[in-house]
Amino acid sequence: MAKEKESHALRQRLMSAMTGKESHIDFDSAVSDFPVELAGAKPDGAPHSAWELLEHLRIAQRDILEFSRDSADYKELEWPDDYWPNSSFPPDEDAWNRSVEAFKSDRTELESMVSDARRDLFKPFAHGNGQTLIREALVLANHNSYHLGQLVFLKKMLTAK
Repeated sequence: MAKEKESHALRQRLMSAMTGKESHIDFDSAVSDFPVELAGAKPDGAPHSAWELLEHLRIAQRDILEFSRDSADYKELEWPDDYWPNSSFPPDEDAWNRSVEAFKSDRTELESMVSDARRDLFKPFAHGNGQTLIREALVLANHNSYHLGQLVFLKKMLTAK
C-alpha cells in the first residue's frame, strides 16, 4: 500500500511539473493572452519569434510523446532542423490556435501515460538506449519551462509601452 501511495504521489508530481505548475509559468497562462498579431515579430536581440517558440514546444513535446509510446515505429527527428518551424511567422491566422490545441492534446496524452499505474516509470524503452518514462517526463518539464520563460519574456518585450 505504501508503494502504491508513493507511486501515485510521484506520478502526480510529474504531471504537475509537465504542465508547468512546478515552475514559474504554465503553458496555458503563457499563451492565453499572447497577441497573436505579434507572433512572428522578433525584437532586437531575440533569438526566436513567439511562433518559433510555440512550434518548437509543440514539435519537441510531440517527439517525446511518440518516443514514449515505446514503439518500434518511432522515427528520430534530425536536430535542429526538424525541431523548429521553417518560418518566423505563422502560415495563416489560425495556425497559432491549431498549434496551441495540438500542444494541449499531446500534453493530455502524456499525462495519461504518466498517470497510468500499469506503466512502469523506470522501465527502459525497448527501442531506446536506457530512456524511461520518468526521464522523458522530466526532460519535457525542464524543456517546456525553459522555453515558456522565453515566450513570456518575449511577450513582455513586444507589449511594453
